Amino acid sequence: MTIDPVGIRAIAVSFPSIIRNNDYYRENYPELVTRAEQKTLAKLFVPDNASDNDDEEDIWSQEVAPYMSDPFRGTVERRIVGPDETSLSLEYSAAIDALEAAKLTPDDIDLMLVTSLFPEQVTPGNAAFLAGKLGLQGAAWNIESTCTSVLVSLQSACALVQTGQYRNVLVVVSTTYSRYTDENDTLTFLSGDGAGAFVVGALKQNQGILGTKIANTSATCGAFFNEFTTDKQGNVKMFIRGGKGASKMFNETTVKFIRLCCHGAIAAAGVTLEEIDFFVFNTPSAWYSRVCTRALGIDPKRTINLNPLYANIGPTFPVANLYHAAYADKIRENDLVLVYTMGSSSNAGASVMRWGDVALGPAPAPGISLAQHEEQILITR
Repeated sequence: MTIDPVGIRAIAVSFPSIIRNNDYYRENYPELVTRAEQKTLAKLFVPDNASDNDDEEDIWSQEVAPYMSDPFRGTVERRIVGPDETSLSLEYSAAIDALEAAKLTPDDIDLMLVTSLFPEQVTPGNAAFLAGKLGLQGAAWNIESTCTSVLVSLQSACALVQTGQYRNVLVVVSTTYSRYTDENDTLTFLSGDGAGAFVVGALKQNQGILGTKIANTSATCGAFFNEFTTDKQGNVKMFIRGGKGASKMFNETTVKFIRLCCHGAIAAAGVTLEEIDFFVFNTPSAWYSRVCTRALGIDPKRTINLNPLYANIGPTFPVANLYHAAYADKIRENDLVLVYTMGSSSNAGASVMRWGDVALGPAPAPGISLAQHEEQILITR
C-alpha cells in the first residue's frame, strides 16, 4: 500500500521579550545561588555515586558530573514572559508566523492541535482560546503528553492527513515554566518560556514522516509534581516541584528510552542509524544532547544544543531546535532527520522524517549571549 507523503511544511518560533542571564540571579538572589546544592537542583540532577563510572549504562551520571560545580547547570540565558505576555500571546505569534511562512490563512486549516504547558487557566488548555483569536473555523484539540507532546501531535496530524480526514493541520506548542517555578527555588535557574508552531500537510514524494516509535514513561511518574499554594495577596499559585528520587529515575531510564525509541523509529522508517543526516533531541539540560549522542554512538556535531540560551523550554524544544537547525542550514531539503523527545510521566518518542522544502518563520531576536555562542552551537556542517 502506497502512503501519501505527509510532514512539516512550515515552522516558526516565538519567544518572550525578557532575557535573564545568570548575573540577574547573582545580583538579585545571591543566597539562592550560594545554596544551590541545598535546593531542587541537588535533588534532580546529581551523578549516581553508587554506579560504576566505567559502566556504559552510566552515561547520564558521567555527563552530569562536569556541571555539578555550576549552580546554573550550564544554562546561560532564559526567555521569560513579561507582564503583558501570556502563553496564548506566544502561541498566537508562532501560529501566525507559521501560517504566513506556509502561505496559508486560518481558513485553510482544518484542524489545530495545541499543547500549552501551562495555560493561564488551570483547565482547559488553550486550543479553543487560540482558535477564537485566530478566527479558525475548524476543529481545535488540546494535546498533552508533557515534553513529547509535539511528537504525539505530529504523529496524529500525519495520520489524519494521510487518511484524508484533514488537509492542513496546524500544531502549536507553548511553555511558560517561569510562572510556575518558585523564585526561591533553584529550579527557576533552568526554566524558560517560548512557543513554536508548524503546519503539517502533503509533501513531495519520498519526503515527510517515515517512521515513529512512542513508548510510555510510567517509570518516571513522580519525577515532578505540581504543588498549589497561596501568595501574600491570597492568590492561588501552582509551582512545579522536583519529586523524591527523581535523579535516580533519570539515571536508570534516560539511556534506555533513548535507545528504545530512536532505534524503534529507525526500524519503522526502514533506514539505518548511519543514514540519518541530523539528530534533534529535546534538551532540557545542558548535557542532555551529549547523553543522547553517546547512547546512540553518534558524532555530537550531528545535533544541536540550545539549552544554554533558552534553558528548559519543555515541549517547545523540539520545534525550537528544528527551527534553529534549519535556519543555520544544518538541515537541508531531503536530509534524513531523527527527532527524539522524552517527557516525564507521559511518553518518550522518536520520529524519522525526510526533510522537505520547509518554509521558516522570522528569526527570533538574538539574546545577549546568542552571538557569543553562535560558533559553538550553530556550527555549519
